[in-house]
Amino acid sequence: MEQDVIVVGGGAAGLMAAVTAAERGKRVLLLEKMDQAGRKLRITGKGRCNLTNTNPLRDTLPHIGSDARFLRNAYGRFFNQQLMDFFEQRGVALTVERGNRVYPASGKALDIFLALMHELEGNSNVTIRKNTTVKSIKVENGQWKVESDASASKAFSTMYFPLSTRIILATGGLSYPTTGSTGAGYRMARELGHTVVEPVPSLVALKCQEKIPEELIGFQLKNVQLQVVDGASKKAMFKSGIGEMTFVQDGLAGPIVLSASRIATRPLQSGQTLTARLDLKPGLTPEQLDRRLLSDIDQNGTRVFNDALRLWLPAELIPLALPQLHIEYYKRLHQITGEERRRLRDWLKGVEFTLTGTHDWNEAIVTQGGVALSEVNPKTMESRLVKGLYLVGELLDLDADTGGYNLQIAFSTGHAAGEAI
Repeated sequence: MEQDVIVVGGGAAGLMAAVTAAERGKRVLLLEKMDQAGRKLRITGKGRCNLTNTNPLRDTLPHIGSDARFLRNAYGRFFNQQLMDFFEQRGVALTVERGNRVYPASGKALDIFLALMHELEGNSNVTIRKNTTVKSIKVENGQWKVESDASASKAFSTMYFPLSTRIILATGGLSYPTTGSTGAGYRMARELGHTVVEPVPSLVALKCQEKIPEELIGFQLKNVQLQVVDGASKKAMFKSGIGEMTFVQDGLAGPIVLSASRIATRPLQSGQTLTARLDLKPGLTPEQLDRRLLSDIDQNGTRVFNDALRLWLPAELIPLALPQLHIEYYKRLHQITGEERRRLRDWLKGVEFTLTGTHDWNEAIVTQGGVALSEVNPKTMESRLVKGLYLVGELLDLDADTGGYNLQIAFSTGHAAGEAI
């Protein structure tokens, strides 16, 4: 059967592109390298699938890296409300949780995947070929040449399509490679003449130089704030909102750390020295905290310092605090000097960790970098260099904070391509 559209990759962007094109009467061939499509979609959000965020556009764009303005047109036609309507009209009940994050009411990412697959499998315009790895896409002798490896049969095939056929490249990035995201799309985009901003892991845990006490590994802090500071200039490069953080064996993880990694990863890879500064008392100014410390010391003057630290810290943090504060463990609080009290105050307002790197692609939630946005039409996602080629989702140089923003990018760019075709 002749095809109008070839979609390479069955992730969130590819599935949405295929559904959108097929619903408009186009004949779609979806090529998926794995034995099932949507593997990453089915595990996203710890299997719960935070598919979007209800924030208005003006509050959404600051959460997006690279050039967020690129998305204005696509978002103008298919944004969070349209996405929510899309799934609710297909029987997926949704719920809005803390931080305006939208999830399936069932708590199952599988429901999002199945809604998309139901649309494709029930449409006679759609053909799905699984276990088919596209190796290269070329324009040769006035037609598309698509070379693929059908792994199930160990067969290698070359397919030719007229140039009137549209090709949507939706192969994803490099994060979670076990789901099929191997970065092959970047190579194919380069071979077709595109510039690719070097991909790096994003939304990923950060490694630090300091040894994390065993008691702290896996411990979660709530209602804290994180800054990333340039080691040379001492200027703040990033400041999180108030949120949660988790200690891991070699560093820091958790929502506020993942957001910080979007700013920190490239400088760290280039050898820049960065410091993570953790504010354990973000609700208090230094002056307010100092007054509280004075009051607590006055009321608990006979307690020894290492025991009294529980007035201001969870017990799990004490092994981290004591060696850094340089205050005698068994000193009575009424013996604490003004300089020592200020040292404690400053530590509570800015525990410092020297950052040394990030965790790898196996743990990165998204990819930062990708096909240069200047080479893609923001209205249609069509390449400005190769007519008939469309690039969507994580393949583009677009990434965002946690909170549903990355999946919205995938769905909106996929929809824009399918609609334009």
